[in-house]
Amino acid sequence: MTSDFRNYKWFFLIAILVLLSTNVYSQEDREKWKFQFALGLNNPLEDGSTPGYYSKSMNFPTINLGIQHMLTSKIGAKLDFGYNRSSNDPNSLTYKLNYSRVNAQFVYDAFDLLNFLPSKVNLIGHVGPGLSFTKPLNNFSENSYTFLNLLAGIELHYGISETVSVYGDLSYVLSLSNAEKYDIAVDGFSFNGDLIYATIGISVSISGCYFCE
Repeated sequence: MTSDFRNYKWFFLIAILVLLSTNVYSQEDREKWKFQFALGLNNPLEDGSTPGYYSKSMNFPTINLGIQHMLTSKIGAKLDFGYNRSSNDPNSLTYKLNYSRVNAQFVYDAFDLLNFLPSKVNLIGHVGPGLSFTKPLNNFSENSYTFLNLLAGIELHYGISETVSVYGDLSYVLSLSNAEKYDIAVDGFSFNGDLIYATIGISVSISGCYFCE
């Protein structure tokens, strides 16, 4: 199945605008560049359109890499890449799936709204559009998809130093693909649905202090 990348022009425009905007704002001391790495579990959510094939409820690994810039003390932008591997439940027909994505996201720091929390604890919300790439392995390797997604998630951070925090992230990746799928009777397994993942990672400030002004 081929993908019409002309449908994705608006996504690339948004991504470019987000990245360019990081250079438009004045560079205040409180603005921070951060690198993030996280590892965890994922669950591709079946919609019933591929009978006989369904994944385990917890699949390893999920690997996320991101670069984030806080434009103000509360608002920021992030560009990140995610890789997810899943496989069949023991009661399902056999398959393995690679699900990769890239997203440009807006970031909101809720620290000021949650001032009852300890000073080293912070809550970050993130949401934004992206592209998903799914590719089954082995006999179904031709049944790949490329489609738009919308990702939303929440990160809970705990500062272990002035420049480093550990964090947990729970996120949902909504598929914006149409309902059309490969013919299961002819082509076998394919996937263009939603994904939920949970990760634990490390966030490192590369332009100053993380938990101080």
